[in-house]
Amino acid sequence: MSDPAISDPATSDPGTSDAAIRVLVCDDQALVRTGFVTIFNAQPDITVVGEAGDGRAAVELAERLRPDVVVMDVRMPLMDGIQATTRLAGAGATEPVKVLVVTTFNVDEYVYRALRAGASGFLLKDASPRQLIAAIRTVARGDALLAPEVTRQLIGRYAARIRPAKSEAGALRQLTPRERDVLRLVAAGMSNSEIAAALVVGSETVKTYVSRILAKLGLRDRVQAVVYAYRTGLVHPGDDPS
Repeated sequence: MSDPAISDPATSDPGTSDAAIRVLVCDDQALVRTGFVTIFNAQPDITVVGEAGDGRAAVELAERLRPDVVVMDVRMPLMDGIQATTRLAGAGATEPVKVLVVTTFNVDEYVYRALRAGASGFLLKDASPRQLIAAIRTVARGDALLAPEVTRQLIGRYAARIRPAKSEAGALRQLTPRERDVLRLVAAGMSNSEIAAALVVGSETVKTYVSRILAKLGLRDRVQAVVYAYRTGLVHPGDDPS
């Protein structure tokens, strides 16, 4: 008998497009998983390739199926979502997988731990189906998903714990003054359009700046950029981004 915590429907849908975003859903509540699967599979560009009911099964399936995005709950048996995210997307992962943490718990510490573990995004389960679908697409294309209000909340409570690292601060010299300005605004939780308005430039220009910043600093996404900005002392809790 197969493990009820593991489901692999990847080969059961002959109509699946090769171009579709492959998603692995990980949640210990069967009804929640069913809801996610229904929402995702209704989209022409998204397909669910597997389900897991605990963190250990999530890691096993993700390593085998190599999905584009793993939707990860936080509180799960055997191995929680934070541990599973670390295994799949943390610094020690040989082949990192993009993880979107979706949880009912709007707790700052969970946000902080999830991002430190390597998650590409954080979303609450009370998000609308449209927001959830948009989140999958955002993370799949390599962008980070962290609502500005969540970023600001995280910074307000936890940024003080992120001690500046002198070994990383030197890399900031690679950035131009304008790139530093953009990084400061990214760290403030501002979107590309908000940064564009603040700097009076186009959104595409901001997108180019962000891509250059990530490349120069060897960062994966905006979430890592936020943490980096605080670790290097470029910004501090309470700074006015304007």
